Amino acid sequence: MRRKPLFPPPVNATTGTRHRHKGRQPYALLTINGRLRLLRTRWHDVQESSSTPADVWLDEAEATISAGVREMACRVNQNAASFLTAADVLARTAHLDLGKESLRQLVEAEGRAVQQAMQQATLTPAWSATDCRTAQDTTRVYAGCDGVKVPLITDAEKQKRRTKVKAKRRRCGHKCAPLPRAKPGADNAYKEFKVGYLYDEDKAHRYVGITAGNHEAAGRMLHRMSDQISLPAAEERIGLIDGAPWIRNQFEMHDLLTALGLDFYHLQENAQKARRVVFGDASEDGQTWLRDIMHTFKHTGYHAAWDQLTAWRGTLRSPTKRAAAQQLLHYVAERQPMIRYPEFLQQHWQIGSGPTESECKTTTHRVKHRGRRWDSANAEAVMALAALHDSGLWHQHWTTLAA
Repeated sequence: MRRKPLFPPPVNATTGTRHRHKGRQPYALLTINGRLRLLRTRWHDVQESSSTPADVWLDEAEATISAGVREMACRVNQNAASFLTAADVLARTAHLDLGKESLRQLVEAEGRAVQQAMQQATLTPAWSATDCRTAQDTTRVYAGCDGVKVPLITDAEKQKRRTKVKAKRRRCGHKCAPLPRAKPGADNAYKEFKVGYLYDEDKAHRYVGITAGNHEAAGRMLHRMSDQISLPAAEERIGLIDGAPWIRNQFEMHDLLTALGLDFYHLQENAQKARRVVFGDASEDGQTWLRDIMHTFKHTGYHAAWDQLTAWRGTLRSPTKRAAAQQLLHYVAERQPMIRYPEFLQQHWQIGSGPTESECKTTTHRVKHRGRRWDSANAEAVMALAALHDSGLWHQHWTTLAA
C-alpha cells in the first residue's frame, strides 16, 4: 500500500488543479541546538501565489528563529549592558550566531508582542484578587504607580549617527543598498514613562504594567490591570503613592481603591529638606525635631502634626527658614486626605511605597545608564519584557503564546 505523502501538493481552491512544482529550495532555522538546514518544496499557482507547506510544520510563525532561541535571547538581553554584549554572550555560551542588529530586532519584536498580549488580555496573571489573603483573614491588594525617566535619542542625535553611517559606507569602496527612511527622533533627551504595580501583602502575587503614554494612558493601563485580576473583588484595595497629583487623580477617576495613602518616606524626605534649611545638616536639634514630627505624623495623625508644624513656624524669624517651613506646610496640606498613618497601622496596612519604587528600578534597568539612547517604542518593548518577568508570566508566555 502506497503511503500518503506528508505534504501533498496543494490544489487551487477554485479550479481544483494542483499547484505547479517549483523545485526544492533551502531553508535555515536557528534553534537552541544549532542551525537546522534543509530543503523543502515550493509550489506555485497563478491565482494563489507561492507556498511552501513544510514551513508551517517547521515553524508555525514561519520564522527563521525558533521560540527557544527567542526566549534565550530575551533572557540574556535582560541583564546585558548592550545588544552587542548579549550577542557575544549567546555566541560564546550557546554557540548561537546572532548579530547585534538581528538580536535587537528580535528582542524588540518580542517585547512588542508581549505588550500587545497584555493589552488584549491574552496574557494575564494566573491569580486574582481573591487569592491575596492576609493574616487578618481579609483579601488585600496594594496598588502603586510612578513615573520614570527613560533616555531617548533625539532627532539631532539621529541625524549625527546617520551622517557617520553614510561616511562609513562611502569609505567601504563598493555600492551599498540605500538606507531605510529615517524615523524622527525625540524632542527631548528624556521622557517620563509610567509604571503600574499591583501586589499582595507578601508579594507572592505581582502584576506590572508599563506605558510610554501620558497620565491618562497610565490610568487606562491601571484600569485594565485591575480588570484582569478582578481587583474590585478584594475587600481591601490600598494605594501607596509618592503624592504626585496625577497619580492620585487617576486612581480616583477609575475608582480603583478603598484607601489611598502617602508614602511615609516621601513625607520624611520633604521634612528633611525643611530641617536642613532651618537647622543645618549636622544639628542634633534638627535630628530631634525630625524624629518628633515624623513620630507625630505616624502615631498621632495629621491634625496633631499640623499644629506642631504651625507652632514651629511661628518661632522662626529668618525669611529663608520661614519659607522652608511654609513650603513643608503647603506640601502636607495638599496631601491631607492621604496622610492616614495611624489608621493604616491599626488596619495592618503598609505605609511605604518601597515595592513600587523598587519595581521602577528593575523595570528600567536595561534601558537606563550611561550611553543608552532609545526610540520610545523600542524602550517600551524592552521594558515590557522586564514587566513580563517581574509579573511571573515569563514561563506562561514562552510555553503558550510565543511557541
